[in-house]
Amino acid sequence: MTDTPGWASPGSAPSPEGREPGASGPAEPADRPGLAKPASQPGTGAQTPGAKWSNEQPPPGQWSAPTGAQGPDQTPPPPPPPPAAGWGGGRPGIPGPGGYGGPPPGPGGYGAPGGYGAWGGGWGGGWGGPPPAAKPGVIPLRPLGVGEILDGAVSTMRTHWRTVLGISLAVSLLVETTLVLVQGLLMNDITQASFDSRDASTDDILRALRDSLIGTGLITVISTIAVLISTALLTTITSRAVLGRPVGIGEAWREARPQIPRLFGLLLLIGLIVVGLGVAGTLPGILVLTLGGGDGAGAALLALGILAAIVVGGWLMIRLYLATPALMLERQGIVKSMSRSTKLVRGSWWRVFGIVLLTGLITNIVASLVSIPFALVGAAAGGDAMGNLFGTAGGHVGWTFLIIRGIGSLVGTALTLPISAGVTVLLYIDQRIRREALDLELARAAGVQGNGAGTPGPVPGS
Repeated sequence: MTDTPGWASPGSAPSPEGREPGASGPAEPADRPGLAKPASQPGTGAQTPGAKWSNEQPPPGQWSAPTGAQGPDQTPPPPPPPPAAGWGGGRPGIPGPGGYGGPPPGPGGYGAPGGYGAWGGGWGGGWGGPPPAAKPGVIPLRPLGVGEILDGAVSTMRTHWRTVLGISLAVSLLVETTLVLVQGLLMNDITQASFDSRDASTDDILRALRDSLIGTGLITVISTIAVLISTALLTTITSRAVLGRPVGIGEAWREARPQIPRLFGLLLLIGLIVVGLGVAGTLPGILVLTLGGGDGAGAALLALGILAAIVVGGWLMIRLYLATPALMLERQGIVKSMSRSTKLVRGSWWRVFGIVLLTGLITNIVASLVSIPFALVGAAAGGDAMGNLFGTAGGHVGWTFLIIRGIGSLVGTALTLPISAGVTVLLYIDQRIRREALDLELARAAGVQGNGAGTPGPVPGS
């Protein structure tokens, strides 16, 4: 395809040298053993054109049997027993009756009784099916199934665990430390003010609201920056893992750094679109309620607007789900990467939605299984166990509980963040393989062309 963007990660490996098409091979030796001299025209000495056979040839139909000549009184040897599985059922290199490894076709054609057995049973006979797709890295270079996408994300984390876990641990440590500090220094006072609202003045409530907005905004900004940087680095690492090439944190940072400002712009634009949808969905209901319309009609219109905004926003999020890897790996601009994501997801919205939903469920379950025991230990160690656990400990949460719970959240985030990022990148690669034959370009980049790359193979659970 002329309009298909290239693979901007590692470049293609040079193809091996070979002879040009149509190039002549080496000259045959004049006195090669086993080849007779060409016959000459009588009296002229000129050779007959194209003749390299001996002048004395056996008559047609008189070729001797491969096992040797038989005398008139000798009984011919019995034919070899028929193979059990058609093609490939006989011994390698020895043709059976009517063909390699099988009897001649019967009246029912190929696969019928007396025909070539392997054609009746598919490719599962002696040949074992078409050649498997090349797998230079964590995935085979062909359309992927859901299980292969998840397995590829886990394999990336397992193969490059030092780099991947180093990035995810650094990000998790930054986010959880910020969360613990904001919760311990700001949110405790806000919660205390809300519990003692009967004694709180207007200034106290406004101060608590201000501190709450500051704390939430600080957590959001730091979390966004950390997650974006980690996503950029993990995208680069996963793209290299597909080609079977290791990459360190420094190299990943040098490759991803030029695109990080655009990544921030992409996130900001998508956020503005989502906010715009929310305003457009809720504004009619709010106007009806404000202008004194019927309370029932205004509330129903507001509920319908919120529901419509959620549905349209969710649909749009899936359409733009592949914009991040398109921006990082194709070196696209913000708007172009959104357009690329829309093109790749078109016709596969439900498949992408299902994979995203399944990944979210798995990562949340894993994070919960890791963090809940830490939260229970922290609640027990903090004194008011149930109050700390459910946030009802008189408006104040102890530092012991916050720190222990934060450790659990750190471990859970460090384990699940690489899986989420890896699934996003592999889903992008899978969609490009299905639509644009990216597997051929990846095979050239990995230097494995001609080794089964591009063969479809089975696609389990696609």
